[in-house]
Amino acid sequence: MSIEARLKALGVTLPEAPAPVANYVGFVQSGTLVYVSGQISADENGPIKGKLGSDLSVEQGANAARRCAISLLSQAKAACGGDLNRIIRLVKLTGFVNSTPDFTDQPKVINGASDFMVEVLGDKGRHARAAVSSNSLPLGVAVEIDAIFEIA
Repeated sequence: MSIEARLKALGVTLPEAPAPVANYVGFVQSGTLVYVSGQISADENGPIKGKLGSDLSVEQGANAARRCAISLLSQAKAACGGDLNRIIRLVKLTGFVNSTPDFTDQPKVINGASDFMVEVLGDKGRHARAAVSSNSLPLGVAVEIDAIFEIA
């Protein structure tokens, strides 16, 4: 099944790749690797804000991470000239979780992105990963994730 077909089966329509809001680009390609800038948790209503451990549940955080993954795939699609089937594999995700000092479930939150990538990309979506805490993220969002893809 193609990546687009998997997205459709999941009821996911990729938005246009979000435009950068400062002095950087959405992605950089070096050889066959595409480095995607950090994508913040946002949906059709705007940024998904809050702090894990006080404002948001792990489930809400995982949903925010999933939204980051959707934006990451949008950037990857732009890098691939619109053809997601050029993705050879997702190499790595680095997830930042806006959380209280005593919150320790960052991996469960970032699983929202990791699980989504495997659902959509299959074995190509299995990746290395870091899931770390942050005391603050841009705009007060719950999650920010960057990625490295290998493309053909």
